[in-house]
Amino acid sequence: MRKITVLLTFLCFGLFVNAQEISENAIGLRLGDSDGLGAEISYQRAIGSNNRIEADLGWRNSKDVDAFKLTGLYQWVWNIDGNFNWYAGAGGGIVSWSHDKSDSSGTAIFAAGDVGIEYNFDIPLLLSLDIRPELGFDDKYSDDLDLDIALGIRYQF
Repeated sequence: MRKITVLLTFLCFGLFVNAQEISENAIGLRLGDSDGLGAEISYQRAIGSNNRIEADLGWRNSKDVDAFKLTGLYQWVWNIDGNFNWYAGAGGGIVSWSHDKSDSSGTAIFAAGDVGIEYNFDIPLLLSLDIRPELGFDDKYSDDLDLDIALGIRYQF
């Protein structure tokens, strides 16, 4: 029992030593698939030294499709080395769309995860690459797992 306690203490200490201060706020774009919605406006807000929330709003206004997608995530951030971090998170969102040609429309909710890496430049710029698996709860929107891969470009303040 004592060996397990010592091992857990060292593991917890290692996690706290590797934690890096993250920016209080970051705003920018998340450029990816977004399930056909394209780019998203992205905002991150620090909750602690290595936790944050992220809110993303994507929209599409084209000839045939009008849609918006709002995503909220809670993320944990760990330092890899220097200015490199990796992060993981969970959350969900809502999507609403209308398709003119097929005369279909609807609103759906989804659950989402998030795993990625980021580089925090010495200037107020943050670049990230992540994958966001999303599980929709509506047959019209998505009744299976979608993988959204994106590049994030954010200004930190």
